[in-house]
Amino acid sequence: MHTDHEIAEAVDDGLSDDRAARIRADVALVQELAYYGFEGPVYEVFRDGMLRETEPILRGMLRDGSLGRLAIARFNERGIKFWMESEDLAALRADAAARDEILIDMQVSALKRFRVNALIKEKWNPNHGGPRGASCLRSYFVGTCIWEFRRAYLKWVEARIKWAKLHALRDFGEETPGGAGGILGLLRAPGYLAEPESMVFTTNFEDILAEQTSQTQAVIGLTVRGFVDTEIADTLKITHGAVRSCKTRFRKALYQAAREQRIWIPEQLHTKANHDKQQAGAA
Repeated sequence: MHTDHEIAEAVDDGLSDDRAARIRADVALVQELAYYGFEGPVYEVFRDGMLRETEPILRGMLRDGSLGRLAIARFNERGIKFWMESEDLAALRADAAARDEILIDMQVSALKRFRVNALIKEKWNPNHGGPRGASCLRSYFVGTCIWEFRRAYLKWVEARIKWAKLHALRDFGEETPGGAGGILGLLRAPGYLAEPESMVFTTNFEDILAEQTSQTQAVIGLTVRGFVDTEIADTLKITHGAVRSCKTRFRKALYQAAREQRIWIPEQLHTKANHDKQQAGAA
């Protein structure tokens, strides 16, 4: 299939060793992984290494648009309608953060499917006899990511649409009655601004996150991308309690930074618990 050829070529271009040598190494590796049931430390080392090797390949394919094009071709071949808007393609070419958001979502889902299909169900065939012969495990994983791209892309698009509605430019204009909607409405809300002329922010969300442990950074990074606690715990191989502790620790760090006047947290963004406490105190 044409899409499989392009995937194999992209992986071959991104890796320095010979494909035949990779396949021979993969055969021995799968036998070792099967001995441990495709889990545990040995599998995690293999998984992490595969992610490191394929990440720059996938990132490049997202940037040049080839990943989206291959995904469209694959889904349309199977009668599943899928297309991408030109402005979305332009956004992915220009915005590294957008590419990373889709990349992480895509990889997390693809890892689960890859483990089951390629390894446990033995769908990866090192003796495949197609026109280009067999593909290595890295090519199989990149192909799995392409299958997961449609879901990750549509999720990203939905978030962009919600953001655009919230931050509609008309909310800044006179045509909005009283300027009550969107950002302007929030800026004019009672208690949102406190002495705005004297406010100076020396840091932001990303700076405070960078001060945290690597585990907390990973938990918060997945959280802001929409993953729930269970998915985060499974991905990072930690307990649900550890996930909650990381979130609590980061929340405390944010409020400490607010007390130190490094950042400012608007009243509308305070937790419900704090709001209820303030209401009770006022009463």
